[in-house]
Amino acid sequence: MATMQDNQTWSGRFNEPVAELVKRYTASVDFDKRLALFDIRGSLAHAQMLAHCGIISAQDLSDIQRGLAQIENEVINGDFVWQLDLEDVHLNIEKRLTTLVGDAGKRLHTGRSRNDQVATDIRLYLRSSIDDIITLLKALQTSLLDLAQPHTHTIMPGFTHLQVAQPVSFAHHLMAYFEMCQRDVERFGDARRRVNRLPLGAAALAGTSYPIKREMVAEILGFEAVCQNSLDAVSDRDFAIEFTAAAALTMTHLSRLSEELILWMSPRFGFIDIADRFCTGSSIMPQKKNPDVPELVRGKTGRVNGNLVALLTLMKGQPLAYNKDNQEDKEPLFDTVDTLTMTLRIYADMMRGITVKLDAMRSAALQGYATATDLADYLVKKGLPFRDAHEAVALAVRFAEQRKVDLAELKLEELQQFSKLITNDIYGVLTLEGSLAARNHTGGTAPQQVEAAIARARKLLSA
Repeated sequence: MATMQDNQTWSGRFNEPVAELVKRYTASVDFDKRLALFDIRGSLAHAQMLAHCGIISAQDLSDIQRGLAQIENEVINGDFVWQLDLEDVHLNIEKRLTTLVGDAGKRLHTGRSRNDQVATDIRLYLRSSIDDIITLLKALQTSLLDLAQPHTHTIMPGFTHLQVAQPVSFAHHLMAYFEMCQRDVERFGDARRRVNRLPLGAAALAGTSYPIKREMVAEILGFEAVCQNSLDAVSDRDFAIEFTAAAALTMTHLSRLSEELILWMSPRFGFIDIADRFCTGSSIMPQKKNPDVPELVRGKTGRVNGNLVALLTLMKGQPLAYNKDNQEDKEPLFDTVDTLTMTLRIYADMMRGITVKLDAMRSAALQGYATATDLADYLVKKGLPFRDAHEAVALAVRFAEQRKVDLAELKLEELQQFSKLITNDIYGVLTLEGSLAARNHTGGTAPQQVEAAIARARKLLSA
């Protein structure tokens, strides 16, 4: 029995050791060891509070601090020896601490459970990850602004249904993704407030009989508040689900941009080129330059979406309070953090490596009768009801299509077949530049408005 006590914290309750297969099946140390530094940080705060409340002695606190400092150095330097027999990051650190400082290490766990301990570690880890992700999102936004800045007058076709719709500027198109990223920043910031609540002190599920001060621990660790219900504190993972949902939305935004970069790089569009360092070749076709990075982003979006579904499914059938199911929260959460972090880092760099092909964009904008709506608006301003103007322009487009010319290439008398309201001033309206300039309102594609939007965006990022 003494041997079993050495190997497992709870082995006094059992008549036989845990089977080796069960150890491997239930162990989490291979993936939750990334929580080590957060676990140490939480333990230091817990020990400081225990000493302040007179639950452990000042000497115990000093020994615990000394031992945890050594363990922290071992973890950082890669010298810490992780043991599968000790199941998880928490027991590995506790066992090493006890080896280093004796009984003081055994007293550290007073007034807490692994249930509230792991919930605290995950929140500390996720809070730090959110801060990193917000920084990376802002770096991507800066790359978008830098690419957009010189292209407020660069005209490209705007699409609906992937059909030419109306002219827009390339800068205006990029600014749409800036806005998406800004909402992502706001979502992560909002989610961070709910992550930043302290579970420690909830113990296993009902709180503890020791006279602890949870608010003191919260202040030491920088939490904004404490979880108000002990059952909820140890058992729910909605904060992790909310984070993963925000991550899935961010990846969806990047996947949409990736799809456009892939299309634009195709010779059928030829709008852009992506720097060679983000592309690969073909093993058989020597002419190929494949946009692998945006393609992988598109693919990895499905991975993050899957992690969200996994976490939702994990929680949906659990009764209160903590269940072993929750061990499965970490791998999808960690994978989401890793995937999103790497994607944002590479994306910000990739956007700086894009070459814009202005002539190809302009040529494409001249196809598909992109200024047809401008002609309709012109007629409305001359007094024609919009539905009548719509019909007249549709007939004019059909006429031009049959002759394989643009609306601007039709003679005045040809245009006047469809409305006598059309005069010589129509040709200024039907130019691409005229179409952009006409949309001179907040959110419009007029160069003046896009320049103002970029200025507002830079001010927002510098705040």
